[in-house]
Amino acid sequence: MFRLARRGAAVVLALGLVLAGAPSAATSSYQVHYRVELVPADGLARVAITIDGAARPDALLIRADPDRYRGFAGDGEVTRNGEQVVWKIPPSGGQLRYDVRVEHRRAKKKGLDAEITDRWALFRGEDLFPPTATDGPENEAVADLELVVPDGWSLITPYPRRKSGLFEIEQPHRFHDRPTGWMLAGHLAITRETIAGVKVAIANPVGHDLHRLDILALLRWTLAELVQVLPNHGDRFAIVGAADPMWRGGLSGPFSLYLHADRPLIDRDGTSPILHEMMHAFMHARAGADGDWIVEGLAEYYSLAFLRRSNTFTQRRYERSLDKLAKKGKSAPDLLVPRANAAVAARGAVVLAALDARIRKETDGDKSLDDVVRALEKDRAAVTTARFREIAESVAGVSLAEFFQEYVGR
Repeated sequence: MFRLARRGAAVVLALGLVLAGAPSAATSSYQVHYRVELVPADGLARVAITIDGAARPDALLIRADPDRYRGFAGDGEVTRNGEQVVWKIPPSGGQLRYDVRVEHRRAKKKGLDAEITDRWALFRGEDLFPPTATDGPENEAVADLELVVPDGWSLITPYPRRKSGLFEIEQPHRFHDRPTGWMLAGHLAITRETIAGVKVAIANPVGHDLHRLDILALLRWTLAELVQVLPNHGDRFAIVGAADPMWRGGLSGPFSLYLHADRPLIDRDGTSPILHEMMHAFMHARAGADGDWIVEGLAEYYSLAFLRRSNTFTQRRYERSLDKLAKKGKSAPDLLVPRANAAVAARGAVVLAALDARIRKETDGDKSLDDVVRALEKDRAAVTTARFREIAESVAGVSLAEFFQEYVGR
């Protein structure tokens, strides 16, 4: 038996569509209603997207893996060519329907990063609503999502609730939002608390020990430091996790993250997997062609720096941890790689610690790497080495050509 989940469970999430541009002068809006029914017995999510309003787009263009997203049908004209689905929306509006296979393996011989069982389901909004663009007028979408779950299930998401009972998401950098971020539904154990102005929810399926109180304690020491670096954050954050067969790592999402139940809060090298992913989630940075060392290096560096700034670590232990990262980074001969591995991230963290010290020296302590990070977050462009150096030089007020040549090779 299914029901519309209420209170702590799934109700309606105000979410939407992805477009390349950011909102500017849009004056009209149209309605988008997303409906998802989780069907554990079939391993599926049944999705329906209803669009209404004179300002609606002419079409939706969806990139969907044929092995995972099937059965596209709806009002108007629906065509599919491999991964590309085009829905031409009738003038009066209409509905598009499809099924999603929820279970997804992160990589060959790796654990799952999405799963549904008869007791719980763990996934990202992106799993149900793949990358989508619109064709036609660029107007604002006013969107909501109805999530239907098995009787007795509850739900954790990173979204606030309206007085009407709807949950909403606001993404000022987009014309149209879509469901993103980590969600966990089912029979759950949940811990909630407000820390540094952020409403934090930590949850796992019953029987999957995520060490929620340990996470809560760590965040009470460190989240205020993160918020100080990146003050333009949302007012809530969801942390979800589970044990095997889920992937044994951590993954960030908008205002949310996933952490495997067996991952330590602090690694042997002194960095923190959970603070690493939270830095990703708060910063919203995406790497350009040679910028992954920066994105991953920043997350690694700050996961250690926040422990020092909160006095969780002494200065001596902080320096010992940097030494461990330096040794780990020696196996990465080049930072300028398309995708940073653990060694590249470690080497990047050490370089960024040195850059922080250099900026503080050049500005007599008035500026730091924090100012560079805030500028990157506001910039919203893909992070490249050239752009990063440009911002760092603007903050430092001097040329950093010799520094980047020595530490980065460019």
